[in-house]
Amino acid sequence: MELAVISDTHIPSRARRIPDSFRERIRAADHVVHAGDFDTESTFADVQDLAPELTAVAGNTDPSIGLPERVAVEFGGVTFVVLHGTGSKRGWEDRVSTAVREEADEPRVGVAGHTHRVFDREVHGVRVLNPGSATGAAPADRATMLTVEAADGEIDVTVHET
Repeated sequence: MELAVISDTHIPSRARRIPDSFRERIRAADHVVHAGDFDTESTFADVQDLAPELTAVAGNTDPSIGLPERVAVEFGGVTFVVLHGTGSKRGWEDRVSTAVREEADEPRVGVAGHTHRVFDREVHGVRVLNPGSATGAAPADRATMLTVEAADGEIDVTVHET
């Protein structure tokens, strides 16, 4: 199963649209995970239209559109706990890994955004992924996203940038 993992689109406050190459990857994925900060209901609707299937959470800049703050979903034998990671950038990794450990047993992966920087590291027994900003919204210096192949309890992560 291929996942397109994006976050921090911030449309229209910091960017105009998701880059075309990323839109193509989103359409081609089996499932899309968005870790929050759409900015508007229309941006959420746009991502919903692009995604064959969508798991999304609310970020700190999102309007009240009924998205959960945290959700756990299973793909390829791996539980992905998706949250935005709102709060200080200091301690972000620990905050995310703690939330994931509270939510899921192994094998587990945390997906969060908020910092606008790509991150793929094990933190306290949890693989933590941050796709950065899909639009390159400040403070990011480029647009980034991840694709994740999930199968048989294992994942393979690829970073894409424009």
